[in-house]
Amino acid sequence: MFTINSPRRASRKSSAVVGFTLAAGLLLTPAGQSVADGIPNPHAKDSIGTARQIYDGVLTPDLAVSTYRNIDRLFPTREIAVGAKPYPLPKADKPLVEGQVKFKSKGKEYDLFDYLALNRVSGVLVLKDGKIAYELYQYGNTPQTRWMSMSIAKSVTSTLIGAAVQDGLINIKDPVTKYVPRLKGSAYDGVSVRDIMMMSSGVKWDETYIDPKSDRRQLLEIQIAQKPGEAMELMRKLPRAAPVGSVNLYNTGETQVAAEVVHAAIKKPLATYLSEKIWSKYGMETPANWWLDSPDGVEIGGSGISATLRDYGRFGLFIMNNGVIGNQHVLPEGWQAEAGSPKVLVGGKPLNYGYYWWIPAEGPSHEAGAFEARGAGGQGIYINQKEKIVIVVWSAQSKIGGNVYPISNTDFYDAVVAALKPVS
Repeated sequence: MFTINSPRRASRKSSAVVGFTLAAGLLLTPAGQSVADGIPNPHAKDSIGTARQIYDGVLTPDLAVSTYRNIDRLFPTREIAVGAKPYPLPKADKPLVEGQVKFKSKGKEYDLFDYLALNRVSGVLVLKDGKIAYELYQYGNTPQTRWMSMSIAKSVTSTLIGAAVQDGLINIKDPVTKYVPRLKGSAYDGVSVRDIMMMSSGVKWDETYIDPKSDRRQLLEIQIAQKPGEAMELMRKLPRAAPVGSVNLYNTGETQVAAEVVHAAIKKPLATYLSEKIWSKYGMETPANWWLDSPDGVEIGGSGISATLRDYGRFGLFIMNNGVIGNQHVLPEGWQAEAGSPKVLVGGKPLNYGYYWWIPAEGPSHEAGAFEARGAGGQGIYINQKEKIVIVVWSAQSKIGGNVYPISNTDFYDAVVAALKPVS
């Protein structure tokens, strides 16, 4: 088990906003070429949809593709800078054989080609022993394409909490109100940082994407309005639904609370901290972007990272290596084992969820102790430390709410792992 250190102060650093915003509730038209650290966006002239259209599930298939690879045009962003030397990703000696990926999902038989077509997969990267066993781009995407994370960003946010624990800036047993005093006197009294990472605060929340009256959609409207502090005002007004730690309620609003916790502890932007701790040190190849809640504001803890397929893969390798870069422990020893393992709620109910990481409920991945970052619309980072496999999937699904696509990502991951096992 990792050791929790006492928080201490860090100096504040500023970070320039490199993204820009247009009217997020209106249809966005082609824009000029956007550039991050001198690297052009190859899709910057695409016509794109709106944030509301994403959550309503009313993007046409083509518009979903062009929007998901241009999300930095929806809201202001902050750059996640890279270092001088990319982490190498050589080709594997024995690549994945496409014809060997055959599996059953939801009672039907499929193969790799079914998965790519039916789930509208726009990119796949399979890393075995740190080498590229399979890499595919669809719908005009390229290795320079930056694709939306959706809730994969939640797993990144929890990883930053781990880094702040290692730096002595956060204790996850602390109440969130210690870091976000604005929540004092609300349903978040008595809720710990660990509770919000398990989505077990017991605070009432409706995550329904397509319901304009849901809490999730209210949070989106606050993001569109770009008014500093409004997200915490929404969270402060929420009522309690259950005792702390007794239930798991999926709550994207709480990941914004988590972002506020990190921001208060590190005294600098989350994107800057992510760059300093991981992006530049591990050797990401391309600058990424992260949505802000307001111009020069706080990063959106639950979504809004835009990065390349290989850099998502490098992040997966960093996690698979337990947050160690060279001889430096960026994460506390034992952190990832804790963050990526099932939890138990108050009362003894098991929970196949870690600290913003999903744990497969059954099957080979469950038995291997694998875990996943999942994002709406079919995004995923799968990490199997036992088999030394990382899989990144991008999808361009128009309906991001609900399980409306036929093939489970986890079933696909299991099939890839099986196909890469040596023949006995």
